Amino acid sequence: MLAASLRPGPSLAAFPGTAQRSPVPFLPFPARLHHRPVLLSATAEGTGAPAGQGDASAAPLDEFAADWESARACKDQGRIFSLPVLRANSGGLIVRFNSLQGFVPNPLLSPAHWCKDPKRPIQDVTKDLVGTSISVKVAEVNEEEKKLVFSEKDASWSTYSSRIKIGDIYDGIVGSVFHYGAFVHLRFPDGLYHLTGLVHISEVSWDLVQDVKDFLNEGDAVKVIVVNIDMTKSRIALSIRQLEEDPLLETLDKVIPLEADQSPNRMMSPSEVELLPGLDGICNELLQEDGITDVQFGRQALEKRVVSQDLELWISNVQAKDNRFTLLARAGRQVQEVYLTTSLDQEGIKKAVQRVLGRVP
Repeated sequence: MLAASLRPGPSLAAFPGTAQRSPVPFLPFPARLHHRPVLLSATAEGTGAPAGQGDASAAPLDEFAADWESARACKDQGRIFSLPVLRANSGGLIVRFNSLQGFVPNPLLSPAHWCKDPKRPIQDVTKDLVGTSISVKVAEVNEEEKKLVFSEKDASWSTYSSRIKIGDIYDGIVGSVFHYGAFVHLRFPDGLYHLTGLVHISEVSWDLVQDVKDFLNEGDAVKVIVVNIDMTKSRIALSIRQLEEDPLLETLDKVIPLEADQSPNRMMSPSEVELLPGLDGICNELLQEDGITDVQFGRQALEKRVVSQDLELWISNVQAKDNRFTLLARAGRQVQEVYLTTSLDQEGIKKAVQRVLGRVP
């Protein structure tokens, strides 16, 4: 039996946006493998031509201009095409686009390459790609600065994002791990890892997670469920804990021994129980909400582990009976059952509780 948190779940805003200042970038590979992209030098290697252009003697200037224009058109159209890999350096791959040379930074490569052997340094992985061709999209075109950047990751998104749905379950490999969560590469039916999503810190475990690295490390194999997809920003939100039973609900009857005359649904008055700090005020506020007619208290217990230091209200997935829903108040290791008599459905109860929590300090 799963419990749904009444606090808003992680939104896709948890992902570090490109317009936000963040101490860490959105990168799909382990942090220890990242390098600042090394663009081509002032002259293309061995040619004396401006960076981004091939052999000046082999291609007239108007051909270079035409290819720069072609690159801009490909970017505007979002085209996917295959380019040959000429060389690899510590920062990524050098590829050929007609008469021009472009760059694919390591962070913009598909995770499929690294996931074949997560223990290998990315520089060794990219060396194996020299002489092959990869599918890419144009990420940046700046003719004035002779800067032509391609993204294999964007091409993979365009190809595979339509194949995923909320609720899909994937095997994955953990990539970068940060204080706000971990990026996980998703394994598709062809056995390759084409896309990457974020497991927010709140979706890592039912345990209280203060440091994601206490639970996940790069290269770990995990199973995740897709909880949100932002097609506009090319982002996938994942969860590990939603694939697991809430340990409290799974063992509720075991951690709260029943006395001979006590049923699991026995209601208790406030005078019979010592409520969690702040719970009495919240329950009084709930009675002011339209559709909620009564609040009673049930069993109390101590959990084996801390789920949250702050007071939280959870709603059980147990089917409502006689218009009565079960809530769980949790703080530290303490848990208290709360029964609401209401004409509201589960979604209405969530909204009512959210309004109350917004009013109560």
